[in-house]
Amino acid sequence: MMLKKNVMTVSVMALALGLGQSAFAQEGFDGPTTGPAGAEGKSIVVVAGDLKNGGILGVTKGIEEAAAKIGWEVRVLDGAGSIQGRTAAIGQAVALKADGVIINGFDAVEQQAALEGVVKADIPMVAWHSGPIIGCDAPGGIFANVSTDAMAVSEVAAKWAIEDGGDKVGAIIFTDSTYQIAIDKADRIKETIESMGGTVLEYVDTPIADTSARMGPLTTSLLQKYGSEWTHALAINDLYFDFMGPALAAVGISSAKGPQAGSAGDGSEAAFQRIRSESYQAITVAEPLNLQGWQLVDELNRAIQGESCSGYITSPALVTSEGLAKMGESNQFDPDIPYRASYAAIWDQ
Repeated sequence: MMLKKNVMTVSVMALALGLGQSAFAQEGFDGPTTGPAGAEGKSIVVVAGDLKNGGILGVTKGIEEAAAKIGWEVRVLDGAGSIQGRTAAIGQAVALKADGVIINGFDAVEQQAALEGVVKADIPMVAWHSGPIIGCDAPGGIFANVSTDAMAVSEVAAKWAIEDGGDKVGAIIFTDSTYQIAIDKADRIKETIESMGGTVLEYVDTPIADTSARMGPLTTSLLQKYGSEWTHALAINDLYFDFMGPALAAVGISSAKGPQAGSAGDGSEAAFQRIRSESYQAITVAEPLNLQGWQLVDELNRAIQGESCSGYITSPALVTSEGLAKMGESNQFDPDIPYRASYAAIWDQ
């Protein structure tokens, strides 16, 4: 199936130039306009990788909003950031005899054995960020893997660092080898920076689930090792920067003078708040999390009824303090396009 690219990129990228709320405005929704009417009386389970992760939480809220519209019951199970927790949650979803399962924010390869149980139970399954293959017929029995183009996200973050720091960029990249997609994203960041003449000082593999305990001591250690050579911190997820700022502040390094932080992923509310206040994070490459939640419900509705996957792929936005200053108090990238009405029109036919 031909994958349909979202054309939001050019206009939302204008947010980085300080064009504000108007940068989100679109003439219309370029996602699916046809599909099956909403299946009635379904009960679905969302298996969340870790609800402390702002991206996963944002998508979950979108799923809940969309499910209320289509008329489905939703149960959310939190894997709580551990492999064992996610395995148990998948097993619980099967035991509940859900009409559909949404895998939210973890690698399908990690849970291959558990997901085979979902497939054997003949439960339709869709996912958000389950691996490097985006769109229809993802591995592991997943009907559709909803995501932006992760490699494009990584390139946007890396190019921002080069544009911000010029040829003096000394970057440290944070990733989590638990997830193949995280490795791929970090590799692309590294390749892009080095191809543009920047320097990658270190490639740090530290689990997202352990950031609260690890990032403080790790930040201090890296400062001692690299000092002023460390100009930019780039991570595959905003969550790393939830705990870097306090460590920098504790040693008297201001946001303006410390490593400039940019995230290649998600666009959590906490990240928006840091960027807005210019407090230890300069940019994030945000995904339209709420829209993706609606897309997951639509894809699952298609799977439940034996229809084809839509093939729709959303695009990210580079979010800066200049743009946020002009878009009110919102701390979420929710593009001003009528996706809710469009999906509702499909389901209500």
